[in-house]
Amino acid sequence: MEDLAMALVSPRSPLVALHRAVPVPGPGEVLLEVSACGVCRTDLHILDGDLPPVRSPIVPGHEVVGRVAALGAGASRFRPGERVGVPWLGGTCGHCRHCSSGHENLCDDAVFTGYHRDGGYARHAVADERFCLSLPDAYDDAHAAPLLCAGLIGYRAYAMAPHAARLGLYGFGAAAHLIAQVAVAEGREVFAFTRPGDTRSQEFARSLGCAWAGGSDETPPSALDAALLFAPVGSLVPAALAATEKAGTVVCAGIHMSDVPSFPYRLLWGERTVRSVANLTRADREAFMALAARTKLDARPVAYRLERANEALEDLRQGAFDGAAVLVNG
Repeated sequence: MEDLAMALVSPRSPLVALHRAVPVPGPGEVLLEVSACGVCRTDLHILDGDLPPVRSPIVPGHEVVGRVAALGAGASRFRPGERVGVPWLGGTCGHCRHCSSGHENLCDDAVFTGYHRDGGYARHAVADERFCLSLPDAYDDAHAAPLLCAGLIGYRAYAMAPHAARLGLYGFGAAAHLIAQVAVAEGREVFAFTRPGDTRSQEFARSLGCAWAGGSDETPPSALDAALLFAPVGSLVPAALAATEKAGTVVCAGIHMSDVPSFPYRLLWGERTVRSVANLTRADREAFMALAARTKLDARPVAYRLERANEALEDLRQGAFDGAAVLVNG
C-alpha cells in the first residue's frame, strides 16, 4: 500500500511529493490515517531554515487529526478507528530534571512532530501514543486541527497572564483569533494588533468581540495589563512594553523571533516582565481541551488539499487569509 507525503528535502525549497510505503508503527506507537493537518507558522520556520534542520527529508505538520489505523506492539491507549490528535510535542526523555518537575516542555531530548519525526502533511502518520490526545466531539476534523498548536501554544501564553483585564494580542493569526475568543468569553477586554494597514484582519478581530483593533504601530486607547506576541517580530517587544501598564507582562509566544532591538530601560522599569513560551506540556493540552469542550471556539479553517501544501504555506506567509489553514485528505 502506497502513501503520499509532502516533504521538505532542503531548507528554503518548496515541499516535494513523496510516494512511500505506509509507515509501520513501532512499539508503543499508533499509525494514523490522517484526515486533517493544520498549517502553522512554525512549519514556515522549518522550511525557511530559521530552525536548524535535523532530518532530511522531513514531513512537516504538527496539528494532526486522524483515525487509528493500526497499533504497534504494546500500544493500548486507543482503539482502531478512534479519532486522536498529534501535537508539536511528540516525545520526551521522561527522567531529566525538567521532565521530573512538570516542565517536560523544556526537556533537552524532546522530540517534535514534523521536525524530528515525520508529521501530518501526509495521508498516514505514526506517533507515540503517550503524546497523542483525544479531541472534543464538538469539533469536526478541520476545526479540531488548529487547536493542536495555535490553540495549545496560545493557551500556554494566555495562562502566563492570568489576571490581565486588558489583554493585547500582537499578530492576529491562528493562535490569536482562538485566544481572543477565550478571553472575550471570560470577560476580558481584548486589543488586537495586526500588520499596519491590514483593515481586513482588524475587522475580523472586531467581529470576534475585540474591543479595539489597529496596526502594530498604533497605540491602544488604554494601557494593557499584558500583551501576547504571536508575530515573530522582535521589534514588537519594545512596542508592547510601551503599551503595557506597570507590573504588566509581555509574553513572546513563538518558537522563533527576529532579534529584539535595544530599547530604553524606562520601558521595562515599573516591574514589567518579558518572558517566553517554549513548546507545551501534556498538562497544557488536557487543560486547554477541557476549556475548548465547554467554550465553543471557531477556528475559521481555510481548507487546502494535501497536494496544495506549498500554496497554503505561501498564503500563510503573505497573510492572505484570516483564521487557520488546514490541509485535508479525503
